[in-house]
Amino acid sequence: MHDLIATGGLVVLTAVTNLADKAAGVPKKGELIDHAWRPLIKQPLPAGRPRSWYVSHNRRLKAMRLAIALLDAGVFSADLATNDQIRDTADIVGVHWPSDATCRMVRRMMQAQR
Repeated sequence: MHDLIATGGLVVLTAVTNLADKAAGVPKKGELIDHAWRPLIKQPLPAGRPRSWYVSHNRRLKAMRLAIALLDAGVFSADLATNDQIRDTADIVGVHWPSDATCRMVRRMMQAQR
């Protein structure tokens, strides 16, 4: 991660050595986010939901990570993202091997209208 420092009208990227010092808490309702580049502190998922909710939530997060990684790698079309290419990207990113359902979700996310 990097930190931004404004110096006399210039914005300079500097390396962040410890992410724990730079993590921001989850903003409260109505609170402004003044450091959007800082990662949020991870919080536990809400308790009491059915197991299927947690499975689908984690699948959506994994698909989002993979879709972002594919877009960063230059794969801008869902037609070009094959299961093998998505799984190769998962190995590079360090995400567990995605199932066929997760691969379909990645392609749906990539072709969504913005």
